[in-house]
Amino acid sequence: MSKRPPDELKNLYRIPPYYYIHVLDQNTNVTRFEIGPRTFIRQDNEKVIVGPEKMITVPPRHYCIIENPVVRGDNKKPVVDDAGQIKLRHADQEIRLAQDPFPLYPGEVLKQVVSALKIVVANAALRLRAILDFETEVGEKRVAGDEWLFEGPGHN
Repeated sequence: MSKRPPDELKNLYRIPPYYYIHVLDQNTNVTRFEIGPRTFIRQDNEKVIVGPEKMITVPPRHYCIIENPVVRGDNKKPVVDDAGQIKLRHADQEIRLAQDPFPLYPGEVLKQVVSALKIVVANAALRLRAILDFETEVGEKRVAGDEWLFEGPGHN
């Protein structure tokens, strides 16, 4: 006779610190996330679709690339639509540098794992090519296909 967990344990999720889960509400068809440490009790109309997953930690001098990042408002909080769904910048990418551990919002994808920044020594350069249109912090506009040099010493 095989031992199966009681039905109560199928609805109980223990989320450790720095972990998260994605929960789909099947009544509204909206996915939200829950962050640990906590004990999450799944309701009958809910389905855990991701997790528990470890939050992404980007240490100093490292970066990662997130595809379909969330839209953030003026207060840096994610923008939510009328149905309660987090808004995404579909087909866009965001480079995230060193920061506190963070979860992926529903719909976000980790396109490139956490990697070390490239160090450019003196008398060397990196040839860069823009794959998306963007504007730098100093107001310089780059168009997809533009190429330029990043000269050392420095890190990119």
